[in-house]
Amino acid sequence: MSTKSSFENDVCPAEAAKPRLALIAGPTASGKSDLAVALALAERADGREAVVINADSAQVYADLQVLSARPSTDEMQGVPHRLFGAWDGAQACSAADWAAAARAEIAAAQERGALPILVGGTGLYIRTLLDGIAPVPAIDATVRAEVRALPVAEAYAALEREDPERAAALNSNDTTRVARALEVVRSTGQPLAHWQARREGGIADAVALSPLILLPERGWLYARCDLRFEWMWQRGAVEEVEALLARDLDPNLPVMRAIGVPEIAAFLRDEMPRADAIRAGQQATRRYAKRQFTWGKHQNPGHWPRLEYDNSIDTTYAVSLLRSKPIDR
Repeated sequence: MSTKSSFENDVCPAEAAKPRLALIAGPTASGKSDLAVALALAERADGREAVVINADSAQVYADLQVLSARPSTDEMQGVPHRLFGAWDGAQACSAADWAAAARAEIAAAQERGALPILVGGTGLYIRTLLDGIAPVPAIDATVRAEVRALPVAEAYAALEREDPERAAALNSNDTTRVARALEVVRSTGQPLAHWQARREGGIADAVALSPLILLPERGWLYARCDLRFEWMWQRGAVEEVEALLARDLDPNLPVMRAIGVPEIAAFLRDEMPRADAIRAGQQATRRYAKRQFTWGKHQNPGHWPRLEYDNSIDTTYAVSLLRSKPIDR
């Protein structure tokens, strides 16, 4: 019996000339990590190697092994995993930082004939890697300080005057995005859209991409989020946050704003009872999962395969989708 995958049987010569890249995306707690390992083991059974590459903005931090649900050694099942816990919490990992590291890991895997498998739910990371990043010049430090000091209502009103197109596309209470758009137009003299139209460094045209977006039933997903947060609480998440607080890091660093960290920190500071902190962490996780679900369903190209399921993944079928003919750009 032939051991060729459906990818090898179906792919056209033009796509076969490009190196393969698998992508598993979806909300937190949807089963992405286990599916990535299953795909890697299927490759190994056919005599090929695979490498799982993290695309989750919390799992990049060494400080958040439990709270980010980073795969354990046992869960990795001997499959190489890259960019998990690769950044110290004191160093912010931007989308550009991650994309540069991911490009290097993908190239290294492809050079030795291994399949790189991107797995994660951070849409900004994934789009930056595939589509490139806007070459926005460095923001003037004085401009940044002035903009970040403004209340969000004032910043949004200024943005409506200086970049009305961008203002219309943003929630008026989105402090981070409003400030970013305003500092860009003030520092560079051009609106953010001007720079976004000149994206650089994307790899989408250079790879044969096999993506799969996981879209579990919402009620099942939210129940898993609740159970997992309580499991994390009982198995070391509190101690992780306690260690972070002991480092006295800048509270604006991404690691300090990761899902669950503010809620556990409030408990450790005696600002919130244990039960309330758990409920708050569960709610934050559900809200995050909802945003990721919406991104997965609506913000990716419409022809990317989506896998909907009620309470568990049909792993065999999902692996077959990931090993089938790559999608067109």
